Amino acid sequence: MKSGFVTIVGRPNVGKSTILNKIIGKQITAISHKPQTTRHKILGILNSTDYQVIFMDTPGVFKPAYTMQRLMVKSALATLKETDIVLLVVEPFYLELDLLSQIEKPTVLAINKIDLLRDKTEVLPLVDKYKDYPMIKEIVPLSAFYNDGLAKLRDSVISYLPEGEPYYPEDFISDRPNRFFVTEIIREHIFLLYGEEIPYASTAVVEEFKEREKGKYYISVTIYVERDSEKMIILGEDGRAIKKLGTAARRSIEKFLDHEVYLELWVKVKKNWRKDPIALREFGYE
Repeated sequence: MKSGFVTIVGRPNVGKSTILNKIIGKQITAISHKPQTTRHKILGILNSTDYQVIFMDTPGVFKPAYTMQRLMVKSALATLKETDIVLLVVEPFYLELDLLSQIEKPTVLAINKIDLLRDKTEVLPLVDKYKDYPMIKEIVPLSAFYNDGLAKLRDSVISYLPEGEPYYPEDFISDRPNRFFVTEIIREHIFLLYGEEIPYASTAVVEEFKEREKGKYYISVTIYVERDSEKMIILGEDGRAIKKLGTAARRSIEKFLDHEVYLELWVKVKKNWRKDPIALREFGYE
């Protein structure tokens, strides 16, 4: 039996969350085409009779501009010391040297988005350059979006896991409660439906989550933004935008929970919450 922790790390928008969701077989992290969609460290657990892989998806590593971003980057880098294996995700257009200098654990390098290359052989010179780094045990070019190379990546990670007993029951796919995934789903749809600064200035908090044996679950969520003008954009003219958001989010939540849901959304202003340590702790950012 093999079991261990695998930290997924990389720059924003390189496909870390897509890789995790595809390998686990269930969407547990928010995904959008916008960078910095992932804000929290999220565990995704892959179980088998022969292994248990505990993937830790992390926020992208970049130069932070305010308190929330600093917490995100700090969380990502801290996991590099807690893990058995590092899964470093990069794109095929440049060398990722800064992050490599901070990694000491055995590393599997995933060169994602090779579908963007005119010819897949273009990745070979990049592979040769990474081979000089001793912490890199294996290099796997792949396209997570098209499921190309994911099986090889999974098998590579498993091959470097230490022997040991499972850390979690075999039916666990994460250590997070359903309330957390509800907020992730809502944030994802905010990233998908709203442009400019709105997704970055907003967060979601579950106020009530009532599971019922019969009938729909009742879920009440407050979306916090920093300015009155952002609240008006979330709501939209005559409430049309938030209605669209609620419909899309409810469908995704029902798919995730496999149960019908009555979803109620509220919007409140909490000025400069991204720079307020007290508000950040209140909203679950550590």
